[in-house]
Amino acid sequence: MLSMSPSPRNAPSALRYRLAPDPAATAALEATFQAYDRMMEILDEVARSHNVGSNVVLLHAHAYDPIRKATALPSRLVTLGLRDRADYRAAQGRRLPLDDKLAKIKGPATISIATVQGRFSVPFDYAGYTEGWGQSVPARLVRTDDGFEVHYGVTPNSLPEEENAMDTIAAAPDNFLSRVGRLIAGIAYDAIEQAEGKNKLKVVGQAIREIERAESEARDALAAARAEEYRLNARRTEIEREMTDLAPKIEGAIADGRDDLARAGIARQMDLEAQFEVLSRAIDENNEKIEQCVTSLRAVLSALQDAEQRRADLEKSEAIASQQASTSPRKQGGGSAAAKALRAGKAVARVTGVPAGIPYSSDIDELSTLHRDKEIAARLARLKSRS
Repeated sequence: MLSMSPSPRNAPSALRYRLAPDPAATAALEATFQAYDRMMEILDEVARSHNVGSNVVLLHAHAYDPIRKATALPSRLVTLGLRDRADYRAAQGRRLPLDDKLAKIKGPATISIATVQGRFSVPFDYAGYTEGWGQSVPARLVRTDDGFEVHYGVTPNSLPEEENAMDTIAAAPDNFLSRVGRLIAGIAYDAIEQAEGKNKLKVVGQAIREIERAESEARDALAAARAEEYRLNARRTEIEREMTDLAPKIEGAIADGRDDLARAGIARQMDLEAQFEVLSRAIDENNEKIEQCVTSLRAVLSALQDAEQRRADLEKSEAIASQQASTSPRKQGGGSAAAKALRAGKAVARVTGVPAGIPYSSDIDELSTLHRDKEIAARLARLKSRS
């Protein structure tokens, strides 16, 4: 039964999930907190050296790339962290901001969390409610004295946030990578062997055409994502440039006693910061899309190369089989009898479930002889040692 701390009706609350990570996930969560600490140090250094204070846009312009290189934090966590400096210090470094990209409920007792070491699916238990924070971010990762918790901001007497997230996940369609996986499975040797003998080349040819279509789609998707990346980055550069120009103008207006102009400049500054926040989220999402497109394209190209090799192998083997079928009756007598014996052996194997014997091979015979000679020599050496 959930324990709920008393709070005024409709006051901000948070639903607590107590995590039960395995050792690998625990190490990844600890590493993420350490990287976040390092990010805050970099932000302080940038704020001092560039005299930008808490200006989110300028902090992003000067600190985003150095933070990503120095910490390997997920891009979305860096973006959220730009606004989190004061709150993080107030919480004594015991909690990180999360959104629906960084944390996703995957089932009734599992949550997926992005860390500096990749994503981890972590079991959790419901631990009741705690005091909320007004939902400036949807959730927080909290380090407690004995482990970790995730707090989801909720409004009392309303449906929990995680139920909506689970509905969204359940309704998610098949993604492109799943389709690529099916295409790769379709050209596996086992799948080809299940086809009728005369249709094996046709099966592989059809798979190659499907993979080529998937390659074209992957290239188109990647090109569209790259174009979107250019547009988003161009707009971000415009905002950063305008914010850089605006800051000294506001200071000049204040120095001249023109509070009306300063207020107008500050209002414009706030508008630009709001645009920048939305833009940063769009850039992060587009970067994820680019990574998925690149992964898909690599998988498709690998599958295409594999399929071409399979087709070449099949063409070669069928050519050899056709040549042997046309020459074997002339080279040796009793070909018909041998064929009947082979068919009979296959029939026995089907009925009994015992495979037919392995055909004679000179290489196998030579290998057996070599093994036998070695065994004879070994036994002889043992007998000599005893006497």
